[in-house]
Amino acid sequence: MRSVRDDQLVRPTLEDEVAAAGSELIGGPAGRRALLGASWWTPVRVIALVAIGMFALGMVQKLPCYDHGWFFGATTQYTHACYSDIPHLYSGRGFDQGLLPYFDRIPQSLSGGMDYLEYPVLTGLFMEIAALFTPGGGTLQHREQLYWLINAGMLLACTAVIAVCVARTHRRRPWDALLVALAPAFALTATINWDLFAVALTAAAMLMWARGRTLWAGALIGLAAAAKLYPALLLGPLLILCLRAGRLRAFVTTAAAAAGAWLVVNGPVMFTHDAGGFHIRPGWAKFYTFSQDRPVDFGSVWLFISQRTGDPLDDANSYATLLMILGCLAIAVLGLRAPRRPRFAQLAFLVVALFILVNKVYSPQYVLWLVPLAALARPKWRDFLIWQGCEVLYFLGIWFYLAYTGSGDKHQGLPPEGYQLAIVLHLLGTLYLCGLVVRDILLPERDVVRRDGSDDPSGGVLDGAPDIWVLGPAGRPERPAEVSDVARVQWGIGSRTP
Repeated sequence: MRSVRDDQLVRPTLEDEVAAAGSELIGGPAGRRALLGASWWTPVRVIALVAIGMFALGMVQKLPCYDHGWFFGATTQYTHACYSDIPHLYSGRGFDQGLLPYFDRIPQSLSGGMDYLEYPVLTGLFMEIAALFTPGGGTLQHREQLYWLINAGMLLACTAVIAVCVARTHRRRPWDALLVALAPAFALTATINWDLFAVALTAAAMLMWARGRTLWAGALIGLAAAAKLYPALLLGPLLILCLRAGRLRAFVTTAAAAAGAWLVVNGPVMFTHDAGGFHIRPGWAKFYTFSQDRPVDFGSVWLFISQRTGDPLDDANSYATLLMILGCLAIAVLGLRAPRRPRFAQLAFLVVALFILVNKVYSPQYVLWLVPLAALARPKWRDFLIWQGCEVLYFLGIWFYLAYTGSGDKHQGLPPEGYQLAIVLHLLGTLYLCGLVVRDILLPERDVVRRDGSDDPSGGVLDGAPDIWVLGPAGRPERPAEVSDVARVQWGIGSRTP
């Protein structure tokens, strides 16, 4: 395995004005005489500890709910912006009664109409393991508090995995992972739900792909998709990039491993057998039927349209599917026609962001899906913080809107018009970052990651590979007279096959 010396690492404080200004809090940018590599405090260790510290601050932010907000007064958890699904679903999905997810039907008195657990299989296993470690006895409130703490400990381990994987994906740019570790929306939403488990598996899959371990990358993508649906979207960018680089064998290996891992996890739960033969178990299918049948919900562009027009948008599934297909086609054309093959992280960010933008629901914790991808696709502090500011405002907006709708006191919380503004901010912030990533793809010289001459540090078998199949004239640009040979080497222009 190739190693990178500490003096070869890209230091953001020397290339990013916001990072340089922020470093004044700890003494300013490192000078040219700094003793790099002479301390136990390696970049990966520092980033992991910072991520753990921010996670702990996020737990402290949930303290008002831990003490009373989850249990007394429906609006307290909203006015303090400390809501979490975890304690509510401990009893609401029968974990406190020992019900087995996907196999045991949930009593109507507990679930409020949900007959089976509505999460993918690996997330259900994660929830069940936490329930098994939750001590019995005491009041239900006490057990729910312990269940949240145990889940928080497990999600903390996921956070450390994410930080380490992102720091090691781009060998020369470990400090970009500080974007993940210090992301305010990451800390605020980390313990709302179980999304960090899927995010950790996805980050590990991207690290394996960056190391050229296509089989392990595929297996981890399959496991991640068994915990949350969105990681399966990464196979689309890999197909486009492998097609352009003539690395389809690597893609087939990864896709087959992903399908195999997904089936190994889901198979034992998916099927049931009776006198009539094999059938799909309704408990396993609940996640998919619930996703299909749920109406337009919080945070989505569809809710904004519905509230503004009064139309319930019963056909939102069709609209969202059509936009997703068209958006994926546009991303595919971009990947095949760009003047230089896009980096894997760039297309991965775009396809997941597209899914978030057109989906029927945007829960606050979905921002976790994008944070590691954004750090790899566009490691620029100013742009990242602009996007994070929009997400934090949305995080506050949804809770205060729920306080407004649930309290009956119209002087408390955020009215619909304010919440609609929060949705627009979320959409614009995500589109802003998408626009910058697209610009970097079309103008590779603007790509921060490629300024040191790198091709695709997260690309694995794609890194440095020549183009084999390009759509249209892309990949054969005329040599621009105004670009010097030094700049051509630095930007990688002309590295494609003629």
